[in-house]
Amino acid sequence: MANTTGDPVDGGGAEEIEAGRERWQRRHDAARERDADFTTLSGRTLRPVYGPPPGAEVPGFERIGWPGEYPYTRGPHTTGYRGRTWTIRQFAGFGNARQTNERYKMILASGGGGLSVAFDMPTLMGHDSDSPHSLGEVGHCGVAVDSVSDMDLLFDGIPLGETTTSMTISGPAVPVFCMYMVAAERQGVDVGTLDGTLQTDIFKEYIAQKEWLYPPGPQLRLIGDLMEYCAENVPAYKPLSVSGYHIREAGATAAQELAYTLADGFGYVELGLSRGLDVDRFAPGLSFFFDAHIDLFEEIAKFRAARRIWARRLRDVYGARSARAQRLRFHTQTAGVSLTAQQPHNNVVRTTVEALAAVLGGTNSLHTNALDETLALPTEQAAEIALRTQQVLREETGVVNVVDPLGGSWYLESLTDELEAEAERVFAHILRMGGGEEVEHEIGPMTSGILAGIENGYFGSEIAESAFRYQQAVEKGDKRIVGVNCHTDTVSEEPDILRIGHEVEHEQKRVLGERRAERDGTAVDRALAALLEGARGDGGNLVPLIMDAARAEATLGEICATMGEEFGVHIEEPRF
Repeated sequence: MANTTGDPVDGGGAEEIEAGRERWQRRHDAARERDADFTTLSGRTLRPVYGPPPGAEVPGFERIGWPGEYPYTRGPHTTGYRGRTWTIRQFAGFGNARQTNERYKMILASGGGGLSVAFDMPTLMGHDSDSPHSLGEVGHCGVAVDSVSDMDLLFDGIPLGETTTSMTISGPAVPVFCMYMVAAERQGVDVGTLDGTLQTDIFKEYIAQKEWLYPPGPQLRLIGDLMEYCAENVPAYKPLSVSGYHIREAGATAAQELAYTLADGFGYVELGLSRGLDVDRFAPGLSFFFDAHIDLFEEIAKFRAARRIWARRLRDVYGARSARAQRLRFHTQTAGVSLTAQQPHNNVVRTTVEALAAVLGGTNSLHTNALDETLALPTEQAAEIALRTQQVLREETGVVNVVDPLGGSWYLESLTDELEAEAERVFAHILRMGGGEEVEHEIGPMTSGILAGIENGYFGSEIAESAFRYQQAVEKGDKRIVGVNCHTDTVSEEPDILRIGHEVEHEQKRVLGERRAERDGTAVDRALAALLEGARGDGGNLVPLIMDAARAEATLGEICATMGEEFGVHIEEPRF
């Protein structure tokens, strides 16, 4: 297949490998490394990268390559973590905005490199805290955000122009991001300089997590509006993080997580192209969010295969010519589903192994779960241990000293190839469900296949079958889990857990009532009426209208309900 970017793609001959090594060395010499000690614990000096010995021939080496070169199997950057280590981004949110703000300041003071916002269930579903649908859920699985005033409190004393912020929310992602931008305005920050990531990925909601607001069509309209708006006005912010994490947590295998997530990503590429956006400009704003599970080498292979698949399809199918558009960037969270309520202190070990997989796989940022998350929201002590896990890996283990240290392993490269091949088989099936690549598609062939798979229950059925097979293996003892079906004796006591009292909900509702009474009701009504009119239209970008509503202190529930008057609701057909 022709290389349209000008990037070198060497074969496996000895001369080609040596030419690639020299080319990598020149790029390395021109790059900047951190001021750090790149030696082993015993003082042995390490080379930045390792490859085949001089004179060796390695058939198929072009599929492995060198770091920072297409197909990016070994990582998107020439110097790897020797240039810059991954961002420590701890996911946190509970109770009200003031309580979560205090946790954020603790994370940043302890060495966290960025913030990741967990929202409570009412916020995830676009409901206000005083909605009947919110009863008993306010502040329990994340922070409650009802209006811009909550965003102001959430980031009080945290300069948004200097902090990268990730927000894990999809259904009401666009209104929440609009509130975030208004909060930045109120801090005096130029919105155009904001940096971070918004999840926004609605496909995985229909596939796995089941937290949507509207039918697919309107949801994709909002996502397209956001992509356009960020491309023009907030260029550093990544408006869409394609999430495999929730797909894996629902019971998918590593190969299913890989394939379904990348297919969703290709769907969003098609969405951007359908809006007339330049793939070389908007594709770098797409990032990914993967699960790091307990099988160390399978997870590393999954990450390497993801980079290779993305680069190839962006180049050869969607016409991306720039390296930035072809490079897959991803955040990783350790597997919540792997944590056990039995002997919860063992979860520290599990999280460490999973974090190591993410790092050896080349993650760009990482969240490590706390030992008590299977029981409740993390305590401050558990959150600190989770943070220190990453810091020990970074500072003490030497895993940052060599770029892609496992590259070239016969086992790992074989696993990478196998996962890639399985993902390609899934892509072919998705395309067939949508009618095939040869058919004219207004929304794109992969998007058409994804929507067909959502409608006919393909994704849910496949994930359910995988989850069932795994649970059977656990119950039979074929898959062993320490503390659950083997080595069950223990002297450990149950850890203290964080409990969210009902007073949080009562206080949030009281404050929300006061804000409604104090705001300019006429301005709110005017802004919501303009938003409804925009939703009824078919051409205007809704982001500025949602920002106007947020500035007027319209609540999240009011904004979402206003659009819902036009967009309607999506009801999934039950399947057994």
